[in-house]
Amino acid sequence: MQNFEFYSPTEFVFGKGREDECGAYAKKYGAGKVLIHYGSGSAVKSGLIDRVKKSLSDAGIGFVELGGVKPNPRDTLVYQGIELCRKESVDFILAVGGGSVIDSSKAIAIGVPYDGDFWDFYSGKQIEKALPIGVVLTIAAAGSEGSGNSVITKEDGMLKRGTGSDLIRSRFSILDPALTQTLPAYQTACGATDIMAHVFERYFTNTREVEITDRLCEAVLLTMVKETPRVIEDPDNYDARANIMWAGMVAHNNIVGVGRSQDWNSHGLEHELSGLYDVAHGAGLAVMMPAWMEFVHSHDVMRFCQMATRVFGCQMNFEDPETTALEGIRRFREFLHSIGMPINFEELGAKEEDIPTLVDKLGVGDGKRAGFVELTAEDCAEIYRIAAHASL
Repeated sequence: MQNFEFYSPTEFVFGKGREDECGAYAKKYGAGKVLIHYGSGSAVKSGLIDRVKKSLSDAGIGFVELGGVKPNPRDTLVYQGIELCRKESVDFILAVGGGSVIDSSKAIAIGVPYDGDFWDFYSGKQIEKALPIGVVLTIAAAGSEGSGNSVITKEDGMLKRGTGSDLIRSRFSILDPALTQTLPAYQTACGATDIMAHVFERYFTNTREVEITDRLCEAVLLTMVKETPRVIEDPDNYDARANIMWAGMVAHNNIVGVGRSQDWNSHGLEHELSGLYDVAHGAGLAVMMPAWMEFVHSHDVMRFCQMATRVFGCQMNFEDPETTALEGIRRFREFLHSIGMPINFEELGAKEEDIPTLVDKLGVGDGKRAGFVELTAEDCAEIYRIAAHASL
């Protein structure tokens, strides 16, 4: 196990109806005037935004609103939010939504106190200051409610890029599983896929002797394998929703990734897909992650065998371990298909002829992408080709 530092200061407030307490928590963390940032009209139509506003008003906190966040959140709305916060002297951002809303809120939070273009922080500049953030979570998926990460799409060129810092971890995150019960099955499945991908990006590591985090990763993965079909069948299953919501946070606040090298190439490859085609991030990961696994499995066959046996119940073939590794990948893809996820380019709506464009947008050039296996531009193209033609 490698040396590490782990810092996760967010206060998590979990359970039914806890969103009614957001005003008290915003006040606890010094909010004077809040930007309520949210996505589509569903948060308004459900009455959630009205409950949030009442809670803030009851706590004596002023607020302004900015809705309209889209999946794969755009830089154009971030600029609007920065301008609004400066004009209204906002000192606290409250994200009411899922990962896209939270990521957009984080971008606004770092842009308000910065004299330059917030995109600088998504181009490699280190974050030095940010407004505090709170969260009322409505989708279990991205884990942004517990992480220090944010991903934004730049509309000029549809570039999808990320940034990260402990300065953009939320001060509090309110997690009410009941708020996810109205989600369509497809959106629920996309979220579950994203959660599993966040674990796999950490699970496939070149670091040895990390049994504790291996077992934590496997616990989250096994939870998702059990609970996702339950909520697809019964969307009102609160207990299954609760397990998934907490799994989403655990998967991405890095408790399952400390002390070990991590990969993140599946996410990088997928970001170009969702950037180019504006598809759901989880759906893109359902296509890309098994394809990446097929390409790299020979690098450490026994780690893939460990996944296959511990997570997907495969029998270990000691005479031919590769068959076990490949069976585990097949069962993962089969699971994704069973919950309604696409497994290839055609089902996702992507085009094989666009692979050169996708690789070019990755920006690998003559270099390599670091990770579990270093990937050249041609390696990336081959993974896209595997994804294009994948089948059960």
